[in-house]
Amino acid sequence: MNSIFLRIYGGMCAALILVALLGVLALHLLNEVRSGQYRERLAHGTFALMGDNLQPMSPIERQRALAVWERLLGIPLELRPLADVHLDLSQRNSLQRGQVLVQQTGPHAARVLRLVSAQEPLVLEGEVQQISEQLARATIYLLADELVRFPVAEQPQRLADIKEAKGFGFDMHLMTLDQADMDEDQRRRVSEGDTVMALGKGGDSIRVFAGMVGTPWVLELGPLYQMNPYPAQWLILIALIGLTLIGLIVYLLVRQLERRLRGLEAAATRIAKGNLEVRVPARGADSVGRLAAAFNGMAEHLQQLLAIQRELVRAVSHELRTPVARLRFGLEMVGDATTPEARRKYLEGMDSDIQDLDGLVDEMLTYARLEQGSPELNFQRVDLNALLDQVIGELSPLRPQINVARGICLSSTHWDDAWVDAEPRYLHRALQNLVSNAMRHAQGHVLISYQVGQVRCRIDVEDDGPGVPESAWERIFTPFLRLDDSRTRASGGHGLGLSIVRRIIYWHGGRALISKSNNLGGACFSLSWPRDQDKP
Repeated sequence: MNSIFLRIYGGMCAALILVALLGVLALHLLNEVRSGQYRERLAHGTFALMGDNLQPMSPIERQRALAVWERLLGIPLELRPLADVHLDLSQRNSLQRGQVLVQQTGPHAARVLRLVSAQEPLVLEGEVQQISEQLARATIYLLADELVRFPVAEQPQRLADIKEAKGFGFDMHLMTLDQADMDEDQRRRVSEGDTVMALGKGGDSIRVFAGMVGTPWVLELGPLYQMNPYPAQWLILIALIGLTLIGLIVYLLVRQLERRLRGLEAAATRIAKGNLEVRVPARGADSVGRLAAAFNGMAEHLQQLLAIQRELVRAVSHELRTPVARLRFGLEMVGDATTPEARRKYLEGMDSDIQDLDGLVDEMLTYARLEQGSPELNFQRVDLNALLDQVIGELSPLRPQINVARGICLSSTHWDDAWVDAEPRYLHRALQNLVSNAMRHAQGHVLISYQVGQVRCRIDVEDDGPGVPESAWERIFTPFLRLDDSRTRASGGHGLGLSIVRRIIYWHGGRALISKSNNLGGACFSLSWPRDQDKP
């Protein structure tokens, strides 16, 4: 799938399907638990009442009571020793705590167990198929048998006590016949001693009414609600609605994302075809916005690199043309020379042109190596005092008329403890280029000074030449740049020296700057970079 929307939506659908399957399983388990609790709640009070009534009876009386209750309930009842009943430890503990145990034996059937007494380990067991009118009648019979032992006025309170003590899972009330919520036919049947079952107002429950013989009371049981399992169709419907809503929301969110990414793709394609002017809108601070900004920066950098490459090609062609033309002219003159002295003169000129070509090629290779990427730098501790002495000693003999000397050299610790972290070969090349450039344009003096602090260090090279116009300070480090003043081709050089300096100091984590010399009045070139490369 190539669409981001389809990928995200497909992943979310898979996750929702998995959640739905887990939900169906959880729903099934929940319904099982609810069914067990429902059956236990309905059967608890009746079986607890029967079990407690069996405690004081003799074996014969128990047999008679069980026979009566079987007819009333419509289910088989049996007294069995606790040891003969197959139960696990937790179920036995529940019975011994006086609880009613309900074990499901079919879709609607269950086995109900109640311990008669802790001293006599007998278990009352009944097989209940479903809630029926007989179960309600048996419960009413048992309650009536308990209530008739008390005065009429105390029976309502006794009924409340029985409900609390035996743990009935439904409401029970004593009321007069006029107070009962029944129609006239139901009132007549109750007054005649019949048991009436009526639907609740919502139609989802039943209430059972029975008259208490010899009293003005009507016993009401309920409402008894039917166990309604949560249908799995609801979960499926909710999942479908959720998938639809999530799909719509994800589509609205991803549509804008895909549109912006398609814009990036189109721009990249146009750049690949050579249109380097293409840019994309960099809206927002999100990931796509940052990607667009990075893309525009990359395109700008590519455009600059290609522009520099074209400029280099033109400049190199121009730089090579002059020495090659001089070599061709020298060859012609050597052929026409009539004396050894003239021939030697032209050969020396040709040798000088070859040295210029060699120097140009060397600077071009160095610049290309520095422009391609970070060179392999082996940073070491470099003593600036020794470096300055070495450069002065190498370059001073080349132009004896120019005085190259040290200026003010400052160190944060001691003047003779001027170490810095640098690549010795490249730093030597950068300082050599700056001093050579200053000597070409100086009238008589060049000063080299440094400042070494705890964090950064700086080298200044000043000359007393005509200087550089402030308008050209930003362009002075451009490859093959020629200024329209006294710093022209007449002073020599190939136009790559300052560009090499800039790249060297860049890979040292610093900057190359130009300003007006306060000491000599000409140009002042400065190199500034971190003293300790491990702590930039």
